[in-house]
Amino acid sequence: MKTDIEIAQEATVLPISEIAEKAGLKPNEIEPYGYDKAKINLDSSIKRDKEGKLILVTSINPTPAGEGKSTVTVGLSDALQASGRKTMIALREPSLGPVMGLKGGATGGGYSQVVPMADINLHFTGDFHALTAAHNMLSAALDNSIYQGNLLHIDQRRVIWKRVLDINDRALRHTTIGLGGPTSGVPREDGFDITVASEMMAILTLSNDLMDLKSRIEKIVVAYDFDKEPVTAKDLGVAGALTVLLKDAIKPNLVQTLAHTPAIIHGGPFANIAQGTNSIQATKAALKLADYAVTEAGFGADLGGEKFMDIKVPKLGKEPDVVVVVATVRALKHHGGQSLADLNEENLDALRAGVVNLQQNIKAMKRYGVPVVVAVNQFTADTEAEMALVREAAEEVGATAVTADVWAKGGAGATELAELVAKKAEEEHDFQPLYDLNDSAIEKMNKIVQHIYGGAGVELSDKAEKQLKTFAAHGWDKLPIVMAKTQYSLSDDAKKLGAPKDFTVHVRELVPKLGAGFLVALTGNVLTMPGLPKHPAAMDIDIDEKGHITGLF
Repeated sequence: MKTDIEIAQEATVLPISEIAEKAGLKPNEIEPYGYDKAKINLDSSIKRDKEGKLILVTSINPTPAGEGKSTVTVGLSDALQASGRKTMIALREPSLGPVMGLKGGATGGGYSQVVPMADINLHFTGDFHALTAAHNMLSAALDNSIYQGNLLHIDQRRVIWKRVLDINDRALRHTTIGLGGPTSGVPREDGFDITVASEMMAILTLSNDLMDLKSRIEKIVVAYDFDKEPVTAKDLGVAGALTVLLKDAIKPNLVQTLAHTPAIIHGGPFANIAQGTNSIQATKAALKLADYAVTEAGFGADLGGEKFMDIKVPKLGKEPDVVVVVATVRALKHHGGQSLADLNEENLDALRAGVVNLQQNIKAMKRYGVPVVVAVNQFTADTEAEMALVREAAEEVGATAVTADVWAKGGAGATELAELVAKKAEEEHDFQPLYDLNDSAIEKMNKIVQHIYGGAGVELSDKAEKQLKTFAAHGWDKLPIVMAKTQYSLSDDAKKLGAPKDFTVHVRELVPKLGAGFLVALTGNVLTMPGLPKHPAAMDIDIDEKGHITGLF
């Protein structure tokens, strides 16, 4: 059986100019980055008059068994395109953290991939490097301001702006900087987040244009002064320089699938520690250029799905016309208690116990008043009895489940799914936000836990309680909430699989991200800088004298 990278390397890739023409972009509306990649000019696609249907792909809570959400997204898009419906994909860019770590990339798999797979999973067009540079330039300006007389009276004990790196490196979670004597800065505690958790990433993906980007950067709170008043990027005088560093990164990237469906890949915030969706620019472009824009949100419906609805939709001005929840029999059996080693064996009892996770995620998405369908990503070991049980479980909560065999067959394996999605996208629906912006932060968090996770509510630490009082004093307490939570469970405990009930989500800390326009609630033991596993993927990646890459999935 060929690996993903072998399939990608053997593919016929069309010149990006042909893909742009197929998408309806004029030559002057793209900036080619070599043969098979291009940037889309900011003011091109959004000038079109029409708007297509929006399809959101999310999933159950992920497990080590794998759900194949990106693979289904690509296969569904290729199936829609093959049926004569003009289709475009809008995906996130992969982070080098999981690419070199444990999870892998984010370009799909098998015969449902976006290409050039290796480039996209590595440096691509340099967007993440630009974000890392801009973020750390702000860190440098902050520490320089303290060193150069501290005219802003910054309290170095209350600096909340960490540095970032797009690599999993647990040793950098907590650091001390400024050591080495008077010429090396002012000593203080610091730390690193992964780039995809940076507010700069969130800002890039939520900005409407270059000036909106600059305005948002100006609002970033980096620290508090000795009077406990916020200090911003605007106060440090570098917002213009940071915007210059991001002037190309804000432009969406155009590539293609193996079946030559146009795909826009742009931005990449994680959904467990950030908002988990691709950029406003990318989704808007796909909506204007195609009749069907297929996008995805990171991890499960409880994380990326909820954040898409409550964070992105208000800024996008368009809710999904249909939501696809991806599941696998294997992962649902794992949620029901079956060991990873035995997932290829039929076990209806474990599956029956595990489908509650699928049902809770379906109910979470249906709460928004949009049609929901289930795509069962098929594996060869799945039995008809197991597939029937999943279909019945979906129907019990008002969703139709169909099989998608897209890894092996590409778009041809998602024909039934494509027809169901197209049909559901025509249905009338009444989108209902989960919370009102005037709700308090506690009310917002409780609604997320109760209606999306199926839990009892939240409990705030003493630190979080004090932070909320501070935020209220500054007028920040009514901002939307981004829950930073484990992706493996509906609760904040990764070991609680399935659909636990009556649990409490523990919020240990709140982080204001005014440029992005939300508050981040750090729950449980979720980390904003992951670590590498015992055997990271990087140990299996290699290259020969001809530049031929192996081991990249």
